Amino acid sequence: MLLRDKTAVITGCNRGIGRAILENFAENGANVFAVVRKESEEFTNLIAELASKYNVSITPVYVELKDDESVRAGAKQILGTKVPIDILVCNAGVGLPLNSLAMTKMETIKEVFEINFFSQMLLTQQLSRSMMRNKRGSIVYVSSSAAFDGGANIEYSASKAAIIGEVKRLAVEYGPFNIRVNAVAPGLTATDMGNSMNEEDEKVALSMNIMKRKGKPREMKMPQS
Repeated sequence: MLLRDKTAVITGCNRGIGRAILENFAENGANVFAVVRKESEEFTNLIAELASKYNVSITPVYVELKDDESVRAGAKQILGTKVPIDILVCNAGVGLPLNSLAMTKMETIKEVFEINFFSQMLLTQQLSRSMMRNKRGSIVYVSSSAAFDGGANIEYSASKAAIIGEVKRLAVEYGPFNIRVNAVAPGLTATDMGNSMNEEDEKVALSMNIMKRKGKPREMKMPQS
């Protein structure tokens, strides 16, 4: 197993790409702190099933990403276990139906940035200090093809583009500490978000896709620690 005895933190892993990452990591032997917004019977059953099936530990961490204090509390809970963090996957994100800048409230743009960008940066800031002390680790951000082709609404495309800039800088900062920082940029994927697009917007998105189909969450493979 590629990730046996490794410990990972994964955000937004109750559905979609994040859930597929969680399943893939558990299958490969990683112990996981699973960061989600709220407790649910479905998610509790999922992590119990995965933990039993693959003989790993999966610990839920409930965080409201729009609240900085909640993010800090979640990081404190993780760090309080004294378990070295090998991998951080910043996957959590939110998107809205396609709209123009002129028709989008600034409050909406700020909220999307708070979840997609600032909260992930804050969590990285909190957890990476432990990685720096241990002089090892891997940080992976889930961006989007929309960061490059503008194939989504303004707030989503811009927040995902901001991630690319952050990753480039963090790779420079953390490289000397033997910490790799990378991003993956999926195209339109068959998730709740991807499946919520109207027919016209979906056609536009798929026209920019070489394979002319939606990706599958399980196709998003994460690099090993």
